[in-house]
Amino acid sequence: MTAETTTPSSVAEGPIPGKAPGKSRSLWQEAMLRLVRNRAALTGGIIIILLMLTALFADLIAPYSFEKQSLLNANAVPDWVTRVFPALKAYAVINNDYLIGVDKLGRDLFSRIVYGTRVSLAVAFIGPLISLIIGVLYGSISGFFGGRVDNLMMRVVDVLYAFPGLLFIILLMAFFRTTLAQPEEGTFAYYLGQLDKQFGGLLFIMIGIGLTGWETQARLTRGQVLSVREKDYIEAARAIGASNSRIMFQHILPNILGPLIVLETLSIPGYIYTEAFLSFIGLGVNPPTPSWGSMIADGSRALRAYPNQALFPAFALALTMFAFNFLGDGLRDALEPRLRGTQEK
Repeated sequence: MTAETTTPSSVAEGPIPGKAPGKSRSLWQEAMLRLVRNRAALTGGIIIILLMLTALFADLIAPYSFEKQSLLNANAVPDWVTRVFPALKAYAVINNDYLIGVDKLGRDLFSRIVYGTRVSLAVAFIGPLISLIIGVLYGSISGFFGGRVDNLMMRVVDVLYAFPGLLFIILLMAFFRTTLAQPEEGTFAYYLGQLDKQFGGLLFIMIGIGLTGWETQARLTRGQVLSVREKDYIEAARAIGASNSRIMFQHILPNILGPLIVLETLSIPGYIYTEAFLSFIGLGVNPPTPSWGSMIADGSRALRAYPNQALFPAFALALTMFAFNFLGDGLRDALEPRLRGTQEK
């Protein structure tokens, strides 16, 4: 009588306990799965999508133009606002045609908040894009070539770090606004000023944010490149004669994109805050282009009498910043390699 023996082939043919059959997921697929399971990040992502749709279809959502005035209804509020702020019943003009009220110039607050979404989201996406491009290129060159090139380029970054970024943007905006106020027609400054007017005064803000926000990105990119360039697969690529550009763009950058994307996502609330602050102090977008920062500044002058004029745009600003913070935290957790498989069930 012979005893049954278990061969290695029979073990290999059976299903692995706790492992679902099918293809194994890639790192990006697992990261997306963790991101979707993160309720805070998912909520932030949904809010951002709704804000993007609001900015895209602002002309259809807003009941009035952002610059349309009705001086007869200046500072008017709807009836429900007086129930939230009972003191308004004593002196405010009641007009239910406006969803959340009217500012001192007779412009619909809700319409201006809707159009202000375009300004904040433009800064939230274009500013980080400029910062990402400059920072990744600069940090990649510094980390890849190393030596004297790396030392010199990083000393430049150290010097720029020593100067306050917000102060630099304020000086930059003041310089642009004064030197390009009345440029000679046909000059480069004239066409640059015309382009800024087409953007409602937003062009110089995005340039300023992009020029001051890339230093951290450059440092992170340099560190990532230094850690990856000595890996075995990079050495193998060099051995088969791959060019430096091929190694950088096909082997190094795809493997370091995760932390770079997370950093820029977490930086977006800071960019939105910078634009709002510049608009608050009068160096932001050109009137009558609506910005939440300028709306808060206008509303703060009548905060005790008409709190709705400052609180509602402030709430829109806070909600947007919270949404990007939640999404950034979720991306950081999802793309952290040490968390791979910790949420698998």
